[in-house]
Amino acid sequence: MKVKTILVSQPEPKIENSPYFDLQEKQKVKIDFRPFIHVEGVSAKEIRQQKVDLNNYTAIILTSRNAVDHFFRIAEDMRFKVPDTMKYFCQSEAVAFYLQKYVVYRKRKIYVGKRTFAELSPLIKKYKDETFLLPNTDKVKPAVPATLDALGVDWKQATFYKTVVSDLSDLADVYYDILVFFSPSGIESLFQNFPDFKQNDTRIAVFGNTTIKAVEAKGLRVDISAPTPETPSMTMALQKYIDKVNKGK
Repeated sequence: MKVKTILVSQPEPKIENSPYFDLQEKQKVKIDFRPFIHVEGVSAKEIRQQKVDLNNYTAIILTSRNAVDHFFRIAEDMRFKVPDTMKYFCQSEAVAFYLQKYVVYRKRKIYVGKRTFAELSPLIKKYKDETFLLPNTDKVKPAVPATLDALGVDWKQATFYKTVVSDLSDLADVYYDILVFFSPSGIESLFQNFPDFKQNDTRIAVFGNTTIKAVEAKGLRVDISAPTPETPSMTMALQKYIDKVNKGK
């Protein structure tokens, strides 16, 4: 069956040269974007209930832009003036760059990993005498606390924001040829919104092994997957699939 419509379970890209827009133009398909999950911050009261006093930490570990936003939101709500001596350990350059929204970059102690949390760990180990706070989501990858425990540093994890299922009820009668998922949470959202979902002719595209497992655990069929050596990005995987099924259109 030919592909005419695609729903990507993420916010619409803000950059004009997104490969999704190129794909839409080249293949003459309709691509809609809709976050299946969203983030909600917890209150300062909830942070206190987790026995977190921001005065007790000399270093902050930031794994995402959400972590940056919600750490500074809570600091403001608690009227905590973040000291200039605070050290920031950012998982990637993108997170470190985003930190400039809140701090004067050149005047702060900022340490940046390459991409993964494992790549950040040598920098954390180098400053093992610091007291670390990990402001994070309620759904933390198990590898993160395991890595910090293995380093033997003084650290605490706190839930500053939560991943929440979005309301998709307006999509109940809308059909798409392909649904695109990037996390198990997206699959969870699909079934919370539509408990009786049947795949039928809908193709499912997934990114990452954990998402593949989540799809298969629900008894669904994975039709398109990335990353692979041949198609390292989701848009490349979609391109390849559409090329194959839309031939002769």
